[in-house]
Amino acid sequence: MKAINWKELVIRAVELLIGLTIAHLGVTLFLLSDLGSDPFNVLIQGLHRAMPWPAFMDTHGRVHLLVSLVIMLVLLVAAKGFVKIGTVICMALGGPIIDLWELLLDPALGSLGPAGRAALLVAGCVILAFGMTVVISSDLGAGPNDLVAVSISEILKKPFGITRVCVDVAFALTGWLLGGVLGVGTVVCAFLVGPTAQLCFPVSRKLCAWGLRGVENKG
Repeated sequence: MKAINWKELVIRAVELLIGLTIAHLGVTLFLLSDLGSDPFNVLIQGLHRAMPWPAFMDTHGRVHLLVSLVIMLVLLVAAKGFVKIGTVICMALGGPIIDLWELLLDPALGSLGPAGRAALLVAGCVILAFGMTVVISSDLGAGPNDLVAVSISEILKKPFGITRVCVDVAFALTGWLLGGVLGVGTVVCAFLVGPTAQLCFPVSRKLCAWGLRGVENKG
């Protein structure tokens, strides 16, 4: 049995946390633009509205957690190589990180005009895409919706950017059909994040490889 390289694991975990913090800065900017939810949350909103949830489950956050767990469990069976400890970390820390960013940024950005909100939306999508690629490049896992796109991309040998657009459009349309609300931000996010992430991957992979190089040299 191969011994665990704890130094490498710690560096990968730090890379994941940095990427997660960056990605959720992007999510927060996106949300503060007030131009619509991201495709995954439109899906959650639709499921929340369409199904008769018991009282203890009847909140957006709890439905979000349940759907994330279901996705993780399905992929654990269908594509188990993609489900790692980082996915659990993303699920556990995503909400608190967004809450912290919103607390810090809302006073300064919550009262912007239309042009400012449009700029927040685009900046949020780009920052989200870069942070997301750092998380994936840490090779410890990914967020639930990213995990779907990564798994399909690897299994079908298709570019991540195209796969992510297809997944986001499917999430948004399904959520809308179930009663979720589509906004201009949802559409922009669905078609911008995937291609931007595809462009960011070479940079994020180099950064993560640079972080690990010292460990490999010492090993």
